[in-house]
Amino acid sequence: MRRAAAALLALTVGCVLADSAVVTLALPEILERLHTTVGQVAWVLIAFNLVLAVVARPAAWFYKGRDPAVLCAAGIAVFAGASALCAVAGSLDVLVAARSVQAVGGAFAVIGCLQLLVDELTERRGMAWWIAAGVFGTAVGPVAGGLLTDAFSWRSIFIVQVPIAVLAVPAALAKRRRSGQGLADETQEHLTQEHLTEERDAEERDTQEHHAPKHRVRIRPNIALALLSAALTAALFLFVLLLVDGWRRSPAVAAVTVSVIPLAALLARPLTRTLRSGPMAQTTSGCLLIAGGLTGLALLPSADLAWTIAPQALVGLGLGLTLDPLTLQAMDGRTPLFRHGGWTIAARHAGVVLGLAILTPVFTADLRSAQPPAEDAITALVLNAPLAPQDKITIARGLADQLKQDSGRVPDLDPAFQQLSVPAAEKPAVAQLERDLNLQLQRAATHAFRNAFLIGAALALVALLSLIPLRRGGVR
Repeated sequence: MRRAAAALLALTVGCVLADSAVVTLALPEILERLHTTVGQVAWVLIAFNLVLAVVARPAAWFYKGRDPAVLCAAGIAVFAGASALCAVAGSLDVLVAARSVQAVGGAFAVIGCLQLLVDELTERRGMAWWIAAGVFGTAVGPVAGGLLTDAFSWRSIFIVQVPIAVLAVPAALAKRRRSGQGLADETQEHLTQEHLTEERDAEERDTQEHHAPKHRVRIRPNIALALLSAALTAALFLFVLLLVDGWRRSPAVAAVTVSVIPLAALLARPLTRTLRSGPMAQTTSGCLLIAGGLTGLALLPSADLAWTIAPQALVGLGLGLTLDPLTLQAMDGRTPLFRHGGWTIAARHAGVVLGLAILTPVFTADLRSAQPPAEDAITALVLNAPLAPQDKITIARGLADQLKQDSGRVPDLDPAFQQLSVPAAEKPAVAQLERDLNLQLQRAATHAFRNAFLIGAALALVALLSLIPLRRGGVR
């Protein structure tokens, strides 16, 4: 029973951290259903990650001297309620606000789950479960979101989180029932310490100075986590948008396609045990693999999904090789553990916000720049099509209306052809024209995302540079 409770708490951590990317494959549907723009819908991601990054550190501070089971249960309950509100949101403003509340509850839930898992499983194993749940949730989030969106709707993403969180609340509170006396003792000790004499205070200050390295935040691994999270945004956000909004793949097809990343991340674990490489070798290799994978996505020769497998595999392997050792390096031997867990969560999600802030304007600007030449190419294809002049005019008008309607994003030209009525003899030529136009748009979209992927690769390399000591002994 204790192991089941620990598994449920770990699953909660995975759900919360998956939420940073779980809506990625649903964004095109949210964009359409809530009648918004690409820049505005990005706030569904930005709001959650920004609030989580800001709240994680204060949440860790708030746990000091308080019952972690109660705070954790409260955080999970808030997360569940906000998830339900996300599911019924009727506007983008309500959805973004609910996502912000989700993040507040999620911050308290993730920090509390760390402490409860450590209490339940020992420090080393509890940390391992917590880290693994976060990595798995981050990698699997887009896949789960895509499958749910395609099978039901974007709202189902949030609906399925509610029962998981509801079940986790009693699992967290169960820890309080087992450790109530211990918590009471800690509270009494805390109250006693507040009334110590000046001499005792001086002794404590000496002790704190002696143990200061254990409390000091490890800066370099947290910076690397932030930069890698920014780089991974290109793979977990932009690549999904390219698949669904650029190449017009269904969310289910896109979900199956991006499943390469979590599968490769899972394969990285046995690989590291086989190679028996040290943490620095793992993180160096991982950063280079992520940079290489993102460069491969930037240089895709066509919209054929087969070309995406190898770059995604490199990104997934890099993800599996970096997040585990960097998180462990940032937290191992640090006290109090929940405080340093708060720093790693803040760093990772601040990195996601940084990535979105850098990459979203780049690819939206490139999309706008690609629109005029794409329209010229579309015009040339229509004029050269073996169709009657009147049919060409009708098609051109329909395409012009669709291009105007989809301004600022990759247009969907299919509606213009669905409303077209042509003689049977011209139907093969019209079908070929539609295929040629879609290929032209796919090429334009692939090129429009290129710079953003290359910037993501550069961020992964900067993350590697941040791990290099500035002087002998390094900056911790």
